[in-house]
Amino acid sequence: MNNSVKEKSRQGKSDLKIMDKSKDNIVLFHPYMPEKAKKSVNETLNTRWIGQGPKVDLFEKKFKNKFTKERYPLAVGSGTDALHLAYILCGLKKGDEVITTIFTCTATNIPLLYMGIKIKFADIQPNTMNIDPLSVKKLITDKTKAIVCVHYGGLPCDMDELQQIADERGIPIIEDAAQAIGAKYKGKYIGDISDFTIFSFQAIKQITTGDGGMVICNNSDLYKKGQRIRWFGIDRSAKHGGTWDNDICEIGYKYQMTDIGAAMGLAGLSDFEFIDKHRKSLLDEYIYNLDGFNDVEIVGRKVKNREHAAWLNTILVKDRFNLQIKLRENNIESNQVHFRNDRYTIFKEFCRNKKFPKMDSIEDRYLVLPLHMEMSLGDVQRICDVIKSGW
Repeated sequence: MNNSVKEKSRQGKSDLKIMDKSKDNIVLFHPYMPEKAKKSVNETLNTRWIGQGPKVDLFEKKFKNKFTKERYPLAVGSGTDALHLAYILCGLKKGDEVITTIFTCTATNIPLLYMGIKIKFADIQPNTMNIDPLSVKKLITDKTKAIVCVHYGGLPCDMDELQQIADERGIPIIEDAAQAIGAKYKGKYIGDISDFTIFSFQAIKQITTGDGGMVICNNSDLYKKGQRIRWFGIDRSAKHGGTWDNDICEIGYKYQMTDIGAAMGLAGLSDFEFIDKHRKSLLDEYIYNLDGFNDVEIVGRKVKNREHAAWLNTILVKDRFNLQIKLRENNIESNQVHFRNDRYTIFKEFCRNKKFPKMDSIEDRYLVLPLHMEMSLGDVQRICDVIKSGW
């Protein structure tokens, strides 16, 4: 690293370019692609169906059997597609108020802007970086039509508290579980709890379809509506049954998954136990190695009654910028990854004169460390040794 970048970063900047993958570098993210996925995609390319076809149906079925049991899955083109579709299915319309978290990927909240929704940002819990139910409760009004929660890094939110607030008002919860495939809350899989849950299969998620998503809903009529909306508003099953002369009564989008993506997803799903076990072993190794090291707090470390999906390992430290440089000097990539949404111009109208003291308290303290399938337990030990050597 050149001295100018080092000095810039030590002055409170973290504008470091993405690290190249090499023998000595431990990069922050790396996609996992099972060998069987390559074979499955190649087979799919030689069939009649490369768009939405039988493999999408099969992927939905297997995902349901694994994670949702009695609910209804809709495979779509991205996690953002899934969020937009979920917001439509829960009946949101222009002018409605929705409570959501200040800290998330912007994909959670951008569809709300497209729909003309009035966003009310809630503060977070510093120890989990998830939405704070106490903040949600203060924001509720008669105009509130939904609560959106994000399971940051794969750590489930306080679902009982949020559900109680929602039930008191008779409004739905939409869980953004883009990072939480395989997470559990009080023994139940995320995806089998609320009215709506969305997942992401973007390139570096636990399971990838290249880019893709899934909406889980608990209502069969809304499921059928979702099937139409994700394909222009057309009743696809009727069309395939020979009814080509049909009406369109709902404004739809082209949001469906392709069989090429589903072929990758099926391969990832068949490897899920291996993926899940390895990622969680890496997180456990971080916890073991940093246990008792008081200069580092692992986000979510002390939270009970939930199972982390281990998509991210986020730590809270003092002098985060200096630690990031120390890691980079040792060929280890780290970054913030996500940022508070009130820092973006597109959300400014919803943030005027609003305060988020808990978000403020950790804004310059959180740092995401590498956690992915290309890593070994030895890599985690190496990272922890660098951290414990001080910065």
